Amino acid sequence: MTQTACALTIAGTDPSGGAGIHADLKTFQELKSYGMSVITSVVAQNTTGVQGIHHIPLEMIEQQMDSVTSDMPVHALKTGMIANIDMMRVLAEKITKIDAPYVMDPVMVATSGDALIEEQARDFLRENLLPLATVVTPNIPEAEFLIEKKIEIMEDMEKAAKTIVHELGAGAALVKGGHLQGEAIDYLYDGDELHTFSAKRIDTKNTHGTGCTYSAAITAYLSQGLSLYDAVEKAKHFVTAAIQHSFSLGAGNGPTNHWAVREEEGVR
Repeated sequence: MTQTACALTIAGTDPSGGAGIHADLKTFQELKSYGMSVITSVVAQNTTGVQGIHHIPLEMIEQQMDSVTSDMPVHALKTGMIANIDMMRVLAEKITKIDAPYVMDPVMVATSGDALIEEQARDFLRENLLPLATVVTPNIPEAEFLIEKKIEIMEDMEKAAKTIVHELGAGAALVKGGHLQGEAIDYLYDGDELHTFSAKRIDTKNTHGTGCTYSAAITAYLSQGLSLYDAVEKAKHFVTAAIQHSFSLGAGNGPTNHWAVREEEGVR
């Protein structure tokens, strides 16, 4: 009997369905990994921004983790929004006990620009959670915070990926180039080799949840036993299609299309 690939996401919610836990579970489902979730914060947000945040009590976060991991296999996991140091401490302890690839999406701000993490928690994330990650997937603003330097050209992205691995301790780093001009080129450094993944830049404002979707796709593919390189390559294709066929929904940055790959393949 074929083993079912199981992927766990630990993140905040998005009632408009484009980002956070909602985007992660949609992505897991589309890529045929069994999705599970631990909710860290309930977020009132939509395509225009964040209207409110309610943090889940630490005891309940811990209970959610224990409930899942004591009963279900976890073949890969990811974290998204972890808003404060206390949450990070609880989750770091739990994550170290899970023998599976860990994808960290170092979520700090929403696409709208609204902050999703407390200022003092950023340093804790860099110093305590990041070294646990199999791969960390920052966009350029997040990478700039992690390495404490500006990133303005492609060579800066390469240096950032190497710094995140060699100086900050991540297993690998995928620095995403969506905020630069030209092709959307991402740099993956695994400690030994540097790889690039490029896609034609798509002229759209509908990018709500792209970081969540990309990291969730990587997590899904890792849960299925793919190598990190293959997982990123396939995830890049998945998120590019999701952006290309995104939805013009809402008054702000619309959401990506999680079933876009199926549409391209003529399956619906």
